[in-house]
Amino acid sequence: MAIAQVSMDVRACFSPDYKTARSRFLDKATSAGGVIRSYDNPNKGPSGEDLATDVAWFGPRDARNVLVLVSSTHGVEGFCGSGAQLDWLATNGPETLPSGLAVMIVHAINPHGFAWLRRTTEEGVDLNRNCISFDGSLPANEGYDELASAFVPKALDETTLAEAKARREAYREKHGRVAFEQARSSGQYTHPEGIFFGGTGPTWSLKTLEQICADYDLSSRKGVAVIDYHTGLGSHGYGEPICGHRPGESGQARCRAWYGHSLGEPLLGKSSSLPIAGLTQYAWARCVGGDKLTFIALEFGTYDAEIGADALRDDHWLHAYGTVDWTSEETQRIKTNLRRFYHPGTQDWCELVLFRSRQVISQAVTGLCSTSS
Repeated sequence: MAIAQVSMDVRACFSPDYKTARSRFLDKATSAGGVIRSYDNPNKGPSGEDLATDVAWFGPRDARNVLVLVSSTHGVEGFCGSGAQLDWLATNGPETLPSGLAVMIVHAINPHGFAWLRRTTEEGVDLNRNCISFDGSLPANEGYDELASAFVPKALDETTLAEAKARREAYREKHGRVAFEQARSSGQYTHPEGIFFGGTGPTWSLKTLEQICADYDLSSRKGVAVIDYHTGLGSHGYGEPICGHRPGESGQARCRAWYGHSLGEPLLGKSSSLPIAGLTQYAWARCVGGDKLTFIALEFGTYDAEIGADALRDDHWLHAYGTVDWTSEETQRIKTNLRRFYHPGTQDWCELVLFRSRQVISQAVTGLCSTSS
């Protein structure tokens, strides 16, 4: 399937806020003939707006193969995913679907985080660490336990921040860079105020993901390919398809065949991402069936990781120890910095996102069609 060769209307695809993104998506998806179903979130946005995960279905309802495009697993990262979804609609994606293939667009699986410019859900949970089994003991992360107050200190004054940085650097010097990154970002289940908190039970977003899979009977399909849009890791503007399938799984083989040598594999140490506990991929696999699922996180790089670490720290501090006043200068400064890191919003960056998204969607469609016989 050839990549759509049309101009890129960045302003029409990338929205200034969640409310606008949702309105544009519902309008464009409806106009393109999508069948819409909304899953209402019980909370409101910062301006009192309704929040929901909206799903649009294109193609035959009984399609043997389904491509799923997911935005906003990490809330504030939804600007990128929503933009890519709108671009697919704008480039006549629904009109060019091969026979027997359907596309399901999941817009804002974490609408609260999108609207409130948080990476987390309304429960303060990282959805991409939440998809574990909560029946037994939770995964331990001793490194995070040791550094919890260095990752999110109780104050942001210069002295406190300098002390926190010294503790982090000492840990990195003693244990190495990889161990430090694992402590920081692989997931933790003991500090609700902290970064990369996986929760103590399923979030609303996880339950909604599971309900979507059931409502659309995805487990009955021959193949289900998921592209989950993310930002914040890697080279500026580059989209890395990251495969979380374990070595030897059929999904790994399909990812390699479909996406080629650009594929990142954290479990093999070949990715901008480290191995992570509780990926949404594992929830999709439980709901769809591991042998049917071909899953990638399409991760777009933004800025230097330290900039992101500071922005994320400040946001968690604000919600844990500060005062969230949407009209205050402090809140707006923190939210603006977080948004800028996860969505640079420049013309060149947005164009890179759209080009790469079109390319990867084309690869996924070709791959699904090759397994349809």
